[in-house]
Amino acid sequence: MLDRRSLFRGTLLGLLVAPIFAGTTDRLFAQSDSVNTEIVDKIKQEGMERSKVMETISYLTDVSGPRLTGAPETKAAGEWAKKRLEEYGLENAHLEPWGPFGRGWSLQSYRANVVGPNFFSLIAYPKAWTPSTPTTVRGEPIYLDANTPEELEKYRGKLGRAIVLISPPRELKPWFDPPGARQTDSELLNLANAEVGGARRRRPPGVEPGTPAGGVNPSGSANAPSNTQSAPAAPNSDTQPPRRNNEGRGAGPASNLTTDKWQLAYDEGAAVVLEPGRGDGGTVFVASATMPRRADSQRELRSPGEGGPMSRGARPWTVDSPAILPQMVVAAEHYNRLVRMVQKGVMPQLEIDIESTYHDGDANCFNIIAEIPGSELKDEIVMIGAHFDSWHSGTGATDNAIGCGVMMEAMRILKTIGISPKRTIRIALWTGEEQGLLGSRAYVAEHFGTLQTPQRRDEQEGQRRGPTLEYKPEYEKFSTYFNLDNGAGKIRGIYLQGNEAARPIFRSWLSPFADYGASTVTAANTGGTDHQSFTGIGLPGFQFIQDPIEYDTRTHHSSMDVFERLIEDDAKQASVIIATFAYHAAMRDEKIPRRALEGNPTMQPAANLDGSK
Repeated sequence: MLDRRSLFRGTLLGLLVAPIFAGTTDRLFAQSDSVNTEIVDKIKQEGMERSKVMETISYLTDVSGPRLTGAPETKAAGEWAKKRLEEYGLENAHLEPWGPFGRGWSLQSYRANVVGPNFFSLIAYPKAWTPSTPTTVRGEPIYLDANTPEELEKYRGKLGRAIVLISPPRELKPWFDPPGARQTDSELLNLANAEVGGARRRRPPGVEPGTPAGGVNPSGSANAPSNTQSAPAAPNSDTQPPRRNNEGRGAGPASNLTTDKWQLAYDEGAAVVLEPGRGDGGTVFVASATMPRRADSQRELRSPGEGGPMSRGARPWTVDSPAILPQMVVAAEHYNRLVRMVQKGVMPQLEIDIESTYHDGDANCFNIIAEIPGSELKDEIVMIGAHFDSWHSGTGATDNAIGCGVMMEAMRILKTIGISPKRTIRIALWTGEEQGLLGSRAYVAEHFGTLQTPQRRDEQEGQRRGPTLEYKPEYEKFSTYFNLDNGAGKIRGIYLQGNEAARPIFRSWLSPFADYGASTVTAANTGGTDHQSFTGIGLPGFQFIQDPIEYDTRTHHSSMDVFERLIEDDAKQASVIIATFAYHAAMRDEKIPRRALEGNPTMQPAANLDGSK
C-alpha cells in the first residue's frame, strides 16, 4: 500500500465529478439491490471449499519474491500471473505497458558486519535504488551527534568515504499491547456512524504522521516508542495527498537539521549512510533511497533533476536521477548498539558491501489485465484490482500479494461456477503503486480521462481558471472499481468514499456475509491506494474495510512482510466477498451511481492523437 502518498494536489482530490449524463442519481440513491442467493451460495462453496488463493499467493511471494517496480524479476512475476489468469479461462490477458517509469533496480548481494572488537552481523537492508559500493567498505563509523546546525559544522570535512551513522538512537519500549488486532465492535460502530467524507487512515503506532516507512521521523528525533496505540484520525483522504517515503511535511529546526545531515553526507561523498529503522524485534521497515537536497533551496519549484530528503524533487528511479549514496536501514537494536559503542569510545570496526544493478534498458512498466467478457452490456466495465508491486526487504505478502491473490481467486471462482455477466468483469494488477499510484493513474488516463488543473491565475480575468475533466468514450461505459490493499485481514465492510448513493446497494450485497463479520458500510474515506486514481476523475472507486492484524505494526513495507503473516481463512473470506460484489455490479440494471458534482469542473471530450474530439 502506498504510504499515504501524494497522488494529485490535495485541493483537486476534493473535486467530485458527476456522470456525464446526469438524471439518474436521485432515483438510484434510494435503490437497493436484490441478492442472487443461488449464485452467492455457489461462490461461497467454490471459494471456501476449493480455494486456490494461498497457492497463488505462495507463488507470488515464495517463488517470485519481492516485486519492485521496474525490476526484471517483477516482469517475470507478471508473466506468471498473466499465464495463470489464462489458465483460469480469462480472456484478453496481457501485460499493458505504461510509462515512462524510469529505471528498475535489483539487489544481488549485501553484507553488513561488525568485525571488531568482536564479531556480529548487523540486521540491515539496503534501501531501494541504492547503488553498489565500489568495493567492500571497512572502517570506524562517524556518528553525527549534532542537535543544531552549529554542532553539525564540526563534522564538515570529515565524512569523505566514511561510514556515517546519521540519526540519533531510537528509544524502544516493551510491547504491553499485542501488535496484532482485529477491528473491535466499537471501531466498526464509529465507522458506521462516520460523517460523509470523514477520514479513516491508520498510521504505524508510535510514529508521528509523515514518518518515512524506511527512515526516521521528520523531526529527526527517531525516538517514538513502538508500542503506543495508533490514532485513526487523519486528514480527509480524498482532499489531502497522502505522504510518501522521504517526504516529511514537518517544518522547523529538527526537520531542517535532518535534511542538513543528509546534504552534508552527500556533499562530502560518504561511503555508506546508516540509519535506524522503524520497528523492533528484528523487523526493519525499508523503502527507497534518500535523495540529495534540491539544488536551490530558495526556489519553490524544482526541475525533474532536483530533490531532497524532505522534498518532492527527483526520485531515485528516474533515469536522470542525481548520484545516490549507498545507504542502509539498520534494525534499531543494532543501530543503537553502534551509537552506544561510539559514545563509550570503543569504536566498532564495520565491514559493508552492497552489490546492486540498475535496469534502464526499458523505461516503461506494465499492468496485468484480463477479463470475463460481458454479454448484452459487454462494453460496460466492472473492475477489480490490487497493486502487484512491493518493496524489497520482504516478499510483499501483506502488501500486496494478498490483494492480488484474492482478486485472481475471485476471477477464478466466477469463471469456475460458469457465470455469464451482463457487463465485462476486468481484473487489473497494478505496478508503480508504491511510487505514487503510477500504474493505475496511467491506466485511468489512457482509458477514461484526466483532470486538468491550471496552476496560474488568468491575467485577463484576474482569477484562477477552473479545472477541466477531459473524458474519453470509455468514461461513460465505466461502472465501478473495487480495490483490496490494507493487509492480511478479512473484509469487515466497505468505504463509500462519500458516495452515499451506493450505500443501500452495498448494504444489500454484504447481507449474505453478516456471519463472516462483514457488514459495515461507512461514509468515511480511506486513501493511499489505487481506488483514488478512479475517484480522482469522478469514477466510482472503493476500498474494503479490513482488520488491521499486524499491518502497521509488523508487515507494511517491512522485512517481515512474508507468507507466514497471512491468514488463510481471511483470504478465502475476502475472495468470496469480492467475487460477489463483482458479479452483482456486472448484473445490476444500472451502473453504480457516481457522486454528485462538486467544484464544477468543465467536462469536455479528450482530443485524439490527430487532434479530433
